[in-house]
Amino acid sequence: MILDMARANAQILAIDAGGTMTDTFIINDKGEFVVGKAQSTPEDESIGLLNSARDALSYWGTTVEEAFPQLVAGVYSGTAMLNRLVSRKGRRVGLIVNKGMEDFHRMGRAIQAYLGYSYSDRLHLNTHRYDPPLVPRELTRGVTERVDLFGNVVIPLYEHEVEQAVVELLEQNVEAIVISFLHSYKYPAHERRVRDMAKEIMKKRGQEVPIFASVDYYPVRKESHRTNTTIIEAYAADPSRKTLSTIDKRVKEKGAKFDLRVMASHGGTISYQANELARTLVSGPIGGVVGAKYLGEYLGIRNIACSDIGGTSFDMALITQGDLSINTSPDMARLVLSLPLVAMDTVGAGAGSFVRIDPNFKSITLGPDSAGYRVGVCNPAGGIETVTVSDCHVVLGLINPDNFLGGEVKLYPELAYKAIKEQIADPLGLTVEDAAYGVIDLLESQLRNYLESMILGKGYSPSQYVCFSYGGGGPLHTAGYTKGLGFEDILVPAWAAGFSAFGCGAADFEYRYDKTLDLNVSPNAGDEEKVEAGQNLQLAWEELSDKVAEEFEKNNFPRDKVEFRLYFRMQYQGQLNDLEIESPITQVRTAADWDKLVEAFEETYSRVYAKAARSPELGYSVTGAIVRGITEVPKPKIPEEPLAGDIPPEKAYLGTRNVYWKGQWVKADIWAMESLKAGNRIKGFAILESPATTFVVPPGYETYLDQHRIFHLKEPRE
Repeated sequence: MILDMARANAQILAIDAGGTMTDTFIINDKGEFVVGKAQSTPEDESIGLLNSARDALSYWGTTVEEAFPQLVAGVYSGTAMLNRLVSRKGRRVGLIVNKGMEDFHRMGRAIQAYLGYSYSDRLHLNTHRYDPPLVPRELTRGVTERVDLFGNVVIPLYEHEVEQAVVELLEQNVEAIVISFLHSYKYPAHERRVRDMAKEIMKKRGQEVPIFASVDYYPVRKESHRTNTTIIEAYAADPSRKTLSTIDKRVKEKGAKFDLRVMASHGGTISYQANELARTLVSGPIGGVVGAKYLGEYLGIRNIACSDIGGTSFDMALITQGDLSINTSPDMARLVLSLPLVAMDTVGAGAGSFVRIDPNFKSITLGPDSAGYRVGVCNPAGGIETVTVSDCHVVLGLINPDNFLGGEVKLYPELAYKAIKEQIADPLGLTVEDAAYGVIDLLESQLRNYLESMILGKGYSPSQYVCFSYGGGGPLHTAGYTKGLGFEDILVPAWAAGFSAFGCGAADFEYRYDKTLDLNVSPNAGDEEKVEAGQNLQLAWEELSDKVAEEFEKNNFPRDKVEFRLYFRMQYQGQLNDLEIESPITQVRTAADWDKLVEAFEETYSRVYAKAARSPELGYSVTGAIVRGITEVPKPKIPEEPLAGDIPPEKAYLGTRNVYWKGQWVKADIWAMESLKAGNRIKGFAILESPATTFVVPPGYETYLDQHRIFHLKEPRE
């Protein structure tokens, strides 16, 4: 569908560079948008990005060269940094720690021995393993100093040891140096002195490598988490600036005038020049959750179960009462981290997942590795020899081999058929069709279990939620993995394939900084004690606000254009878990102000747990200060179309196709998704095709397209 370019004054470019596909979401000055899709190009992500943008802009009848000069903002999300970390292809990093603590990074937290393991594997010690440390023992040096947990200097810094440590690391050709001392978030002076000394030593030697002191990046408690995160900053994040700089350069060569922003783990966007770039480690899946929150706010939906299927993974998250849950101590690539991360569950099961036979049990196993952008055996250009889920789709007739990416990639069912027969069907004594159908059935069963477990594990029921299904592979499997769960409604946006990129376009330009505090106030505290605690919290907010303002100034946003939001983390004294609360006031000066913070905590605690669980007799602990700075940016407008009635237009009907379904070949009606009108109803068995995705409506099901171009999937009544 070509739109009138007079209406298409491009404003925002949102990018989701996944391991398989690169999606672009381009928004015009009226909030209207188009979605483009192209195969990812990991060797140079800018190639896939521009190809995807060309695909999107073709719907407006224009080109990259004509549209990019009109753009006012560009937001990127991708997997390059995470891939660099997972594949251990980062910088050669040196580490300076307390003398006597040289092995703590190598040892890690005990939990790292079984991160990513199944429950059964966690029970057996012989299955546990430690990954090689990001910084090997020979590149770690200890210097004498000690600060206790209250921030008191117990042993002063031995500066003569600092010089020796720095020189030895430089002689071993390190490409970056990380400094992390115990309890430095309480007393940062020693780390900063080592940082400054290292710079002086390098200047004398005529050498220069970047220095990363943990207090300059993540001044929070938990040494393993803080050290891992700072190492990642040096090891994988800072080198990724080159990738982002290349993308920024390429889009500017096409006429763009903005500075590239990147999706961050906390759900906002930051500049690629930001100090803490490790916050963008997980950016792609976050965009989908932010997009779901934005769409849910528009539709008035407060409880959303997000489900995203790409070529590589199945990502899940919950939005409850309109709020995203933030995990402040997440793990990634089998490392514990100190990053505020939108709470998500991810499993290695997607449309490109490899399918194999377990040699011991003669059963089908899926993933967790995948073919990524190479699709499967059905795509000879990909060079894949192992069967993937996509090969099963092609053999069953679920996807049109001539319409993959709008026909840009030609798929060959005969190659998939041969591979499935040899690798799956014959070893199991099944027909090729039954083997392929069994793979899809197994995948959807697993995804259904993952989704249900995620919701039940958080104390909720699927009946309390509306399920949003998106991602390139989401609509293919929506009916299968939601079957019988009893969701209030099941929504599939027509732009599901580019939904994560849509979320990037909907995200605020936002910086977030955290700082650990230990402010304890007794249950019967007098005004003086309350005021002292409030003043310490206020000082932390002011320090963090300055850091936020400094980041915005890099992108020419003055402080008076930034909206500052103040948060604190509080718990009852002696409890293990704290809660993140938005402050109801902007300054804490009096005992009455402190009481307002406590009141906000009590209200949230009652909602999260129960009113009866409140324990004010224990007293209160403020464990952290948080500042979020936000500036206004253009955002996409949700489509609004007039209802055209139940019956789809004739031009939308493309005929029928034989599909193997539950043991027999049946005819499915094929519809062109873009040609359907708001108000149309489609009864199964039907397949709705678009260049970027395929939506399967099984027999007995029905889907309704609303005025916002969102499909509502209805299960058959039992």
